Amino acid sequence: MGRTPQHVTDAELAILEVLWDHGEQPVRAIADRLYPGGGASENATVQKLCERLLAKGCVEVDRAVRPRTYRAAVERGDLIERQLESVADRLCSGSFLPLISRLVDGQKLTPEDIDSLREQIERLDQERGDRDA
Repeated sequence: MGRTPQHVTDAELAILEVLWDHGEQPVRAIADRLYPGGGASENATVQKLCERLLAKGCVEVDRAVRPRTYRAAVERGDLIERQLESVADRLCSGSFLPLISRLVDGQKLTPEDIDSLREQIERLDQERGDRDA
């Protein structure tokens, strides 16, 4: 998929979530999901947001079909990673440890989350061990 932008607004993120969850969509279908019962102004808003996302490289448009359809050009995980990097850069001098520590200390993690983190850390340790050997 395409390059990942530094900043995506909440409104743009809502568009991307529709595309990630439902696949390629025309503007009207996106607008119907975001603004049930909306009209022309909501369609225009979604159109403008899609154009902004296109300029940022976050979506691609299929101009060969009518109506034109949009699809995500950035993966959810890539956008999450970039946004977390941005937060770490702005708030923690680029370190992820304060972010993770705050989540743990703030009791924002479920027992399942903690188990998953343990598994990921163990996997990373094993990969490091394999490289060092």
